Amino acid sequence: MALSNTAVPRYYGLFRDAVIRGEIPVCKEVSMEMNRIDDLIANRNIYYDDRAVEGFIEYCETELTLTDGSDLVLLDTFKVWAEQIFGWYYFIDKRVYEPFKNGRGGRYITKTIKRRLINKQYLIVARGAAKSMYASCLQSFFLNVDSSTTHQITTAPTMKQAEEVISPIRTSIVQARGSYFKFLTEGSLQNTTGSRAKRVKLASTKKGIENFLTGSLLEVRPMSIDKLQGLRTKLVTIDEWLSGDTREDVVGAVEQGASKIEDYLIVAISSEGTVRNGIGDTIKMELSAILKGEVDTDYANNISIWWYKLDSVKEVSNPEMWLKANPNLGTMTVSYDTYQREVERAEAVPSVRNDTLAKRFGIPMEGFTYYFTYEETLPHRKRDYWKLPCALGCDLSQGDDFCAFTFIFPLPTGCFGIKTRNYITSLTLSKLPSAMRAKYDQFMKEGSLIVLDGTVLDMMHVYDDLDDHITTREYDVRCLGFDPYNAREFVERWQSENGPFGIEKVIQGVKTESVPLGELKKLSEERMLLFDEELMTFTMGNCIALEDTNGNRKLLKKRYEQKIDAVSAMLDAYVAYKLNKDSFE
Repeated sequence: MALSNTAVPRYYGLFRDAVIRGEIPVCKEVSMEMNRIDDLIANRNIYYDDRAVEGFIEYCETELTLTDGSDLVLLDTFKVWAEQIFGWYYFIDKRVYEPFKNGRGGRYITKTIKRRLINKQYLIVARGAAKSMYASCLQSFFLNVDSSTTHQITTAPTMKQAEEVISPIRTSIVQARGSYFKFLTEGSLQNTTGSRAKRVKLASTKKGIENFLTGSLLEVRPMSIDKLQGLRTKLVTIDEWLSGDTREDVVGAVEQGASKIEDYLIVAISSEGTVRNGIGDTIKMELSAILKGEVDTDYANNISIWWYKLDSVKEVSNPEMWLKANPNLGTMTVSYDTYQREVERAEAVPSVRNDTLAKRFGIPMEGFTYYFTYEETLPHRKRDYWKLPCALGCDLSQGDDFCAFTFIFPLPTGCFGIKTRNYITSLTLSKLPSAMRAKYDQFMKEGSLIVLDGTVLDMMHVYDDLDDHITTREYDVRCLGFDPYNAREFVERWQSENGPFGIEKVIQGVKTESVPLGELKKLSEERMLLFDEELMTFTMGNCIALEDTNGNRKLLKKRYEQKIDAVSAMLDAYVAYKLNKDSFE
């Protein structure tokens, strides 16, 4: 088949027909990607060519093997994803230098050049969908079929994890299943001085996988901007960029170097993660805008997005909808039984529920290995504690740009009402990534986060605003708990204006935190901590507790960006309340 600007891609057409017939359920994001492909079909400036993808399929099924050495048969989803990469082309006019036939001098002429349309592909699909095998097929194809000298990289949160992409290629080299690999592996790697015909052409070395015919190299690199930027890479596969606690935009760093080369390709594959508001969520916001058509078409056309997930948590109970999250479910990759066991385990063990929803069903959750489970961080209905007695806790340890104050209101039912008020600087707000900024905007809207002008917080301005807030709400603050770090100025003024009674120093550590942490955990499990602010939900979801061999616990601030200050202030307030219970009788 020749180039066509009207043809429907073969494998996408089969997939689309199956979706229309109702045989394959798809989520909203995949449906929007299908609309984008339909727009490419209707675009007369974009051409479809089936020869490249058919060559890719033939190469994989003839030459490659699985990690265990068995023959590779490409899944239908692999064909659809690869067709999106290799099937679309456009033409540009470019001035190139052409030497004269006599070899002396030359001139610049304008030539029409064919370019591959897709330069980036994002693949977000559930655990067990053979994502790494797909990346391995692409890496092997570029390494051995592209006649130019290429530098290719595979990266993941850990080096060992990135090796999963290279492992099937190593097995394929050993097996030499097809005639092409038999030719490439013929000879000896030790033959460095004899005939070149008797030297091996493709081998796994200390550098990675090397093709000595073209001088091409596939290697593993750490997932770090310092290790990835500035490289002239033809193909980069980034594995599990959503799963770990990734805080650097490695996709952007890779693209800076890869864009120096024509027809580069970046493939970012991952399952959904349990860490929120990082660079992964920022990228997903961009992908969502592209899918909705809110981004310039010329830029968006170069990006392929296959984002599989359930549309709602309610669909977890319906096995017929599980294909939305994992289109390879029931094939050679993962069985329905495996998913059913995961669902039953999530019901029996609440602590793994968030991980199951994220990894198996593509529903973004947080709080997997964290102290408070997802159910415990859900906010209650709105409440007002006007004129009620309370204990105030303050955490000023990040006083240069973030201060947290939490009010605890003991109620006759044994529950505790929770209100929080936090302060940041305008400089801190301006430096937030997009996803975190959207979250902070939500906190500002509900009134739990206050932004003060300046580079560093002025404790006296913070005190004045908090005092006005207490006066306006007419809270009856009867005791104050504080972490002494960076709190001297605030506490001295509080003591001078409210007296020394009820002021308690709460030193951070297992000796002070272990017992009240355990009690707060039990209260949260019974839903007796009555908070109604999203900021409290956010900070409780970030909490991690370190536990020693004796079972003693203390709060751990895993990263500076993952704020838990409001929970730390709640702990201080609770300790102060317990030490001054007689004041509340």
